[in-house]
Amino acid sequence: MQALEALESNVRSYSRSFPAIFSRARGSIMLTEAGRKVIDFLSGAGTLNYGHNNHQIKAAITEYLASDAVVHGLDMATPAKLEFMQTFSSVILRERNLQYRFQFTGPTGANSIEAALKLSRKVTKRQNIISFTQGYHGMSLGAIAVSGNRFYRTATGVSLSGATFMPYDGYLGPSVDTADYLRKVLMDESSGVDCPAAILVETVQGEGGINVASKEWLQSVQALAKKVGALFIVDDIQMGCGRTGDFFSFEFASLSPDIVVLSKSLSGYGLPLSMLLIREGLDAWRPGEHTGTFRGNNLALVSATAAINLYWRCLTFSQGVQRMGELMRRRLEAIASEHGNGFAVRGRGMALGFDCQMAEIAEITTRKAFEKGLIVERCGPLDQVVKFFPALTIDLETLNQGLEIFEESLAETLKQTRSQ
Repeated sequence: MQALEALESNVRSYSRSFPAIFSRARGSIMLTEAGRKVIDFLSGAGTLNYGHNNHQIKAAITEYLASDAVVHGLDMATPAKLEFMQTFSSVILRERNLQYRFQFTGPTGANSIEAALKLSRKVTKRQNIISFTQGYHGMSLGAIAVSGNRFYRTATGVSLSGATFMPYDGYLGPSVDTADYLRKVLMDESSGVDCPAAILVETVQGEGGINVASKEWLQSVQALAKKVGALFIVDDIQMGCGRTGDFFSFEFASLSPDIVVLSKSLSGYGLPLSMLLIREGLDAWRPGEHTGTFRGNNLALVSATAAINLYWRCLTFSQGVQRMGELMRRRLEAIASEHGNGFAVRGRGMALGFDCQMAEIAEITTRKAFEKGLIVERCGPLDQVVKFFPALTIDLETLNQGLEIFEESLAETLKQTRSQ
């Protein structure tokens, strides 16, 4: 680790939280160079929904590589791209009565957000984007301009504009309907808020603290977007691809966004792949207006197709995610109840947050958990929420082992902090 610290920039973060050299990984288990086994409840921040080195997906990748098929071809047509689009259309979209065009963006979620914002402004001829408190959409300048975290915003060193922040569902307490507040602001000609090009929302805010929007709130926001002529964009970068139970995080609310942003677990194997789903009639791009060298990497398209074929051709997998999510929730709620301190559990599916209320408790707990063999990270405005993102394919025994480590770590932390 000392050699890495001497060579790598101070900007590194996860290697500080988990100070070890990881040499191998399979499923929900990572192995350090020293041979220590660690349970992974981070899953590449939502990038490894199907676990590390999923062997069935790996088989599709290795077969493709062995055939000397095109790996990198800019955005040229290949059988891998065609098969992915046809499979995604038939298995994911058609089954949900959705119809979209595909836009393959640069490989990061932030680049796909940039593309969504640019397209919204091009279509509507407006500039303003409505975003929400505690939202997070990426680190590039356009993406960070619509993200709420002051720490990340300050690091840009420039003035960030083009966005108006509105209170997310529950931000002002359970008695305030923030969708109604947004409606009043946008319908009032003297509110001082410009008509938006788009309303951008996460149905569950991941980095913001696992904040969950209700079905009714999301439906109200979508209806308002339509009423004011704004595009309705769902950022499903982290919460899509099954994380909340359904393939799309917005299915439970019967939404039909104008643009859906996908990345992270889209490739199914941790390979970089990002795209927009654009509602028919909104694809106003001229050729080359949003471009990039690594759009639609063919190897990632092959693994993405394999993941869809493996897990999404029937309801069994989705139902299993929901069952495991309920088991996790019940266990975490029991831990919260037993240890008091006003702890709270929230989330949907297998995206759950344990709100420790105090950053110190969350920090010490996650550090102790890693020492005991569990990778679990923090989120929220003050990093006071412990975020649970195990692989959707995790087995029950490993899940329970990880939860036991978390409970032991929390109990030790509380004993330590109370004695100080």
